[in-house]
Amino acid sequence: MAEIEIPTNLLPTDGRFGCGPSKIRDEQLTFLSSIQPEILGTSHRQAPVKNLVGSVREGLAELFRAPEGYEILLANGGATTFWDSAVHSLIERRSQHLTFGEFGAKFGKAAAAAPFLEEPVIVEAEPGSRSELEPRSGVDVYAYPHNETSTGVMTNVVRAAGENVDAGALTVVDATSAAGGIDFDASATDVYYFSPQKNFASDGGLWFALVSPAAIERIERVTNGDRYIPETLNLGGALTNSRLNQTLNTPALATLALMDEQVRWINSNGGLTWASERTAESSGVLYDWAEACEVATPFVSDPAHRSQVVVTIDFDDSIDASAISKALRANGIVDTEPYRKLGRNQLRIATFTAIDPEDVRTLTGAIDYVLERL
Repeated sequence: MAEIEIPTNLLPTDGRFGCGPSKIRDEQLTFLSSIQPEILGTSHRQAPVKNLVGSVREGLAELFRAPEGYEILLANGGATTFWDSAVHSLIERRSQHLTFGEFGAKFGKAAAAAPFLEEPVIVEAEPGSRSELEPRSGVDVYAYPHNETSTGVMTNVVRAAGENVDAGALTVVDATSAAGGIDFDASATDVYYFSPQKNFASDGGLWFALVSPAAIERIERVTNGDRYIPETLNLGGALTNSRLNQTLNTPALATLALMDEQVRWINSNGGLTWASERTAESSGVLYDWAEACEVATPFVSDPAHRSQVVVTIDFDDSIDASAISKALRANGIVDTEPYRKLGRNQLRIATFTAIDPEDVRTLTGAIDYVLERL
């Protein structure tokens, strides 16, 4: 196939649409540069770095409209580290996990591998759909993704309800690709945890969590018990260090700086309500385009389950979606490939908060141009 050259007027201003690390705005890089050398390369136990950590924690509490008693925790590592931390420091006996994609399933597998926990309850749904909570006695943690990055399925942040829910059961939500881009009621969850490289347009190396007083009480009780907990996975230590605006080991300073500026930007524009409206606008452009296109369709069939921040679009067998991605990449529009383990003939396009809705509109024109020439 001859190389397709997309006209300039059909090229987005910024061609980054990846669902892994997000597009980073120029203003974030400017802020990162501004903290050299006062913060970068300096002690993480001194005021300049701790003030940066404190600024991020305060900004997140404002963004999430944190209810009274809720706190922002952070620690070294990413979401995978948090899953292991929760297994050791949060689940008392048994957990339930909603799995409707790759990342929700990973937390469940971590809980199943722990010899000191009972076998978790796994409620599974086929990719492209979602499972629902099944309240039952004996479960002390209900865990699920707010947004499944691998498939583009979004769910609502709600607590398990009914007479079968044990008193004190916690709701633990994986918000890695949702936090900062999808509105929610913080009082409906006890732990809302995430890595910051999606809507917060930052880098890796840290996890963050909004935690309720009930979760704090659970953490303190479990970590003060007789269970062996590696220091790096001890949420009690994360709680203590976070209150001091520090982490166990040196934090990822560039990650903190990029995030601090992004949180400030979102809050200054109207907070989570504004961010959620922005991602809904961007994703709506893509879903409307796919519905109107003769050779494309949204992968997630139920509109109520479709993600605002990760859009997955299937193509007819007559169209090679990988050829579309290849042509887009050759023209500077990158990371539209599907999730590798899903194995579908589709595009996966991020509509994170940093991505301009106008660039999404332009992208649909670029895809149409490529389709006409395949």
